Amino acid sequence: MKKRQNKKRFIRTLVDEMRDHKLTFAVYIVLRLIVIALIVISSVRGYYENVFTGLLTLVLLLLPAFIEKNFRVNLPSLLEIIALLFVFAAEVLGEIQGYYLRYPFWDTMLHTVNGFLFAAVGFALVDILNRNEDIKLSLTPAYMALVAFCFSMTVGVLWEFFEYGADCLLRTDMQKDYIIDTISSVKLNPENVNKAVVIEGITDVSVNGQSLGVGGYIDIGLHDTMKDLLVNFIGAAVFSFIGYIYVKSRGKKKSIAALFIPTLKDEGVASDATKTDKKEE
Repeated sequence: MKKRQNKKRFIRTLVDEMRDHKLTFAVYIVLRLIVIALIVISSVRGYYENVFTGLLTLVLLLLPAFIEKNFRVNLPSLLEIIALLFVFAAEVLGEIQGYYLRYPFWDTMLHTVNGFLFAAVGFALVDILNRNEDIKLSLTPAYMALVAFCFSMTVGVLWEFFEYGADCLLRTDMQKDYIIDTISSVKLNPENVNKAVVIEGITDVSVNGQSLGVGGYIDIGLHDTMKDLLVNFIGAAVFSFIGYIYVKSRGKKKSIAALFIPTLKDEGVASDATKTDKKEE
């Protein structure tokens, strides 16, 4: 009996979601069907690593709906669609289809979007607490923007820790290598003093006496990590500024930040009730 009620409740929630967010739901269904098709094809061809990535993608695609249902949060449609496309671009296109290798800008683009999205999440968390009457918290718009920025950068740093750990423990190559023609190192100083020796015009590198033929020196992960953090910084800074303007002008004029900042469902209900009262007046 209880299972039947839960099933009916789930179906009712699904129908409500379809009615209220038609475009978001359509994007979700299309992406899910594509991922399922890729899982089937990968299973037939024996690409079991891709099967695992596909299954992980299916779980990640459920995150926005899970957050909305369990934390009573309204995710703006634009933010939800971007989050769904971000997961698909990172896991399916990036990992399974190899876009990270085909298109050098792919990883940079995703890390920039990641910084932007998590700044939105961090800003929403602070904004919700700031407006909660039960919690005595009153942060200025500038401080809220700073917290959102720091939240996004922390997530970015933790992800780089994960990439480094995977490369060290599992021998993956999540921190992609860069080929560079100039290095500077204190270790190469024959006098053993703290002064870097600069080597320019590197055209080849050898390992165990064998040339790798890569056209330069292999930088293992450092440039990739710093580039990822830099573009994460840019994305976080952009949204933090937008969020600052949003709070400063709240109630006065519309802001683009409203398209990205989640709100509590109770706030949405209250807002609708206010609109109804005004109409009745």
